Amino acid sequence: MSLPDFLIAGVPKAGTTALHSALQQHPELYLSTVKEPKFFLTDGPPPTRGGPGDAATYQEHVWRRADYEALFAQAPPGALTGESTPFYLYDLAAQRRIHAAVPGVRLIVTLRDPVERAHSNWTHLWSAGLEPIGDLVRACEAEQRRIADGWAHFWHYVGLGRYGEQLEHLFDLFPRDQVLIFRYRDLVDRPAATLDRICAFLGVRQGVLTEVPRENVTAHPAAGARHLMLSTLRRCLPAALTEPVEALLQRRGAARRPLSWEQRQRLIPYFADDIRLLQRVTGEDFSDWLRPRERSGGLVGARPPGQRQSRNGRRS
Repeated sequence: MSLPDFLIAGVPKAGTTALHSALQQHPELYLSTVKEPKFFLTDGPPPTRGGPGDAATYQEHVWRRADYEALFAQAPPGALTGESTPFYLYDLAAQRRIHAAVPGVRLIVTLRDPVERAHSNWTHLWSAGLEPIGDLVRACEAEQRRIADGWAHFWHYVGLGRYGEQLEHLFDLFPRDQVLIFRYRDLVDRPAATLDRICAFLGVRQGVLTEVPRENVTAHPAAGARHLMLSTLRRCLPAALTEPVEALLQRRGAARRPLSWEQRQRLIPYFADDIRLLQRVTGEDFSDWLRPRERSGGLVGARPPGQRQSRNGRRS
């Protein structure tokens, strides 16, 4: 048994589910059948309480080492093994656990405009009937209270997007040549070239992967009496009974609607100082994240027919 050779370590709502599926098609790579096992997020059992839906998600954690190593037991001889848990970058204690256990691991990080990422994150939870606040700006204002109340990482719309702090800490632990950073829009606009870049970083054959599947596309159900009724019911039901209600919530959901410039202006201050730090840490220009977006909302369009929102920890 062994631990993985590489990790897709960040960030949530930046194409990690689709990237995981794409890399699974490479004959020299073996990715865990469980996407987001979250092994390095705890030193033992995960919490049992949190925000809406958190208890069910915690039950999906693969936290025993033997169970985690078993995820890679079927890898063909010579294949590089990996998994995708996009909270590893955000959780600084997880970074330290990874370094202690597998100091030579390669880390793949996709960065997305933090306001767009927060909006997609909020829409994911709104679509699932878990987010009770029908406005992203007000939901961000509630974040510190939610953190104090023990709500899980996926509710940290602002914190998850402060990449400068996270990468500064990561580079104190790992040499930079073990970390590959690229933008989410590279994955959307230039999938073949981006996949080749990832394969080169991992040291496997290039030119094998050319497409990133449209997976985990966020639907955006309209607010109104129907959504209020179904989402209230969704939050009250035990986890085993929620899937039909969630399916009703997401039925005929449109592509995520873009934020207005006025909304964006209210959210950028949460990230402005960290974007400047990110530029110092990486040496790259991210100043476009401080301006209006030429493209926003659902960058990959409406959800493909029959697709549902991905659940963390669900076997693919």
